[in-house]
Amino acid sequence: MTKNASKIPPFHYSFKMKDHESTRKFYFDILGCEEGRSNETWLDFDFFGHQVTAHLSDKFPELDYCGLVDGVAVPIPHFGVILSLKDYTKVKEALEHHQYPFIVKPQVRYPGKPEEQHTLFIIDPSGNPLEFKSYSGTENDFI
Repeated sequence: MTKNASKIPPFHYSFKMKDHESTRKFYFDILGCEEGRSNETWLDFDFFGHQVTAHLSDKFPELDYCGLVDGVAVPIPHFGVILSLKDYTKVKEALEHHQYPFIVKPQVRYPGKPEEQHTLFIIDPSGNPLEFKSYSGTENDFI
């Protein structure tokens, strides 16, 4: 959670999914996100205190790795969450346990600087890029 978690209301984000089965397996079984409301065309998940909704689609855009962060190309757009180092480590270990492929392997960006952060990127089963990061124990999430 960010230092302002009590002040910032949860966000809602909707994205495309290819199918219910792989989406449930990824978000629930691997990441541990509880499923909320759902029907035959969409699924809600509690994404670390935020609501994400996956909608069935058969049209997926090609990824654009136009973002350059600390010398590493990252896909834009992407979404993710800023976690405590403890929770980031749990996510990283769950992904490793399930041998889930990383598009940017877990690493520390900007070591020794105030913006130092642990980060990793993955692509969910429907092709949505996600970033998980932690600001190395600092409370400066938005610097």
